[in-house]
Formats: sequence, structure tokens, C-alpha cells
Amino acid sequence: MLDLLGLDHQTESVYRAMLDHPEDGVEGLVTRLGRPAREIRDALDRLSELALVRFSTEDPTQLHAVSPHLGIEILLARQQAELAAQQQRVEASRAVAARLISEFAGQQEDVPEAGVQYLRGLESIRDYLTALNHQVRHEFLAFAPGGPQTEANMQASRPLNQRLLERGVQMRTIYLDSIRRDAATVAYAEWLMDKGGQVRTVPSLPNRMIICDRQVAIMAADSNATSVGAVVLSAPGLIAALCTLFDTTWQAAEALGTPAGREQEGLTRQQAEVLHLLAEGHTDDAIARKLGVSPRTARRFANTLMAQLDARSRFQAGVRAVQYGHLPASVG
Repeated sequence: MLDLLGLDHQTESVYRAMLDHPEDGVEGLVTRLGRPAREIRDALDRLSELALVRFSTEDPTQLHAVSPHLGIEILLARQQAELAAQQQRVEASRAVAARLISEFAGQQEDVPEAGVQYLRGLESIRDYLTALNHQVRHEFLAFAPGGPQTEANMQASRPLNQRLLERGVQMRTIYLDSIRRDAATVAYAEWLMDKGGQVRTVPSLPNRMIICDRQVAIMAADSNATSVGAVVLSAPGLIAALCTLFDTTWQAAEALGTPAGREQEGLTRQQAEVLHLLAEGHTDDAIARKLGVSPRTARRFANTLMAQLDARSRFQAGVRAVQYGHLPASVG
């Protein structure tokens, strides 16, 4: 019972025997417990270290076990002290780890041949994109998640994109379907198309990403906070994988000038995506971020689908979506 407080079974049995039979000495404990004298003495040494056993004040040759009430208090106090010391060691280790990570990150930023470079903050990202803009020669590919684009983002991107298009660079951009309901973003996308760019939309995108000439890619370090920082990638293997991702997504996307398509049974592509995300257990906030809509709109989408499927819960909606063929059985 006292193992949680640091007392092993054998030592606890000796302690209990001494409480029940305080007159027993080492020989008496050996006889009573049927264990070798060496084990009894080891247990007594351990009890002495824990201050659970001491020599009697009345008979210095006799061992005395402290009362269980006091013994528990001693063990608890000792364990609290050990936990406090362990916490201090953890905090010290955390500080050392943070320093090592910081030093390593700094080294990575200074070693572009490693194929990875980190950009910290929105200004650093914009400065890098401005420099990269002058280097692009043939192709500029972009994932633009987040739904309707901010005015600041569109203002910053317009002169960069215009220079690319004037140089004859092929530009292909994939937005979310949700921009179709935002006049400002649609107007910007139409401006891109008028200048020679191509624009398509999909229900959701994994992250903000730009690929230049299929040689360099820049991605948001945190898909939920894209202004925090970005990662620049140039390793050929990584670039090949990201280009494949873009090409596959582009093939599945729909041109902005065409009406958004529908899945089977009359579901829009956006509704079908909501079903997939619900089946995977995503929250309303997570669904909102992936679709580029507000949490309130995401909740409305979910509630509408539940009503269409005559489901009383999201779990039941997933089951019925599989039954009706909206989702594969492995997802529901």
C-alpha cells in the first residue's frame, strides 16, 4: 500500500511487523517473517533512512517504529521534496533544450544548402517574396487558403503579381470555394485572370504555399497563423512532392468563371467537404479555418447537413452519409 510513497513491499512488511510486535528485534523479525537476516537488516537500514525507525529513548539497544500517522507524514513530506527537486530539474532541462533549439534554428537559417530556411514574421516573409519575385522566370504556383483575402494582402501582392505576369511568367493560383461569395477577392482574382493568370478553387487547402520555377517553395510555418513565420524549401525531393500535391489539387479544382460543381445526391463540393471533416472529428472552428469561413457559417453548414440527413447527432450524420454514399465506409 505504501509503494506509492516510496516504500517497497519487503520494507513495508518489516515496518508493519515492528508496529504489531514492537518487542521483536532482528532475530525476532527473521523468525516471524521467515526471511534472511540480511534482508531484514537492509529493510531496517531503509526504514532508518526514511526516519520511520529509530532507537528507543528508553532502551538504546531496542529499535522503535514511529507511529503510522507520523510515518505517513514523513513519507509525504519526503515525496513532496523529491517532486519539487524533480520540477526544478525539468525546468532547468527545458531551459537548456530551448537554448539548443534556438542555436540549432539559428544555424539552419545560416545554412541554406541544407534545403530549409526559416523566415520569422510577416515583414521578413514579404521581403523574401519581393526578392524572390525578381528571380522567377517561368512558373509561379500558389495555394491561397484562408477564404476571402485581406485588403492588406491583396495590396501587397498586386504589384508583385503584375510584374510576374508582364514578364510572361505562368501564374496558377488555387483559392477556396468560399471566396466566390466575397466581391473584393473575386474582383482581385478576375484582375489576375485579365492579366493572364489562371485561378481555380477547391473546398479546402492544407496550407498557404508558393512554388517558384519548381525549384523553391515557401510555406506558412503555422497554417493557423500564417503571419508568424514561413519555411523556405529547396531540397529537390521536397519540391517534387509539393509540385505533385499542387498538380493533383489543380486537376480537382474548378475554374473561377464556372459555377461550383456538385457531388452526387445534390451536395455541393463544400458540403461534401464538411461531411468529410465532420466524420474525421474536426470542430466547428477547425472546419471554419479549413473552408475559409466564419465559425458561425461552419456551424450553419453542419446543422444544415444534419437536417438534410435527418440526423440527431454528428455521429449519426456520419453513419447516414456512408449509408447514402456521400462518404466511403472507411471514413464514416
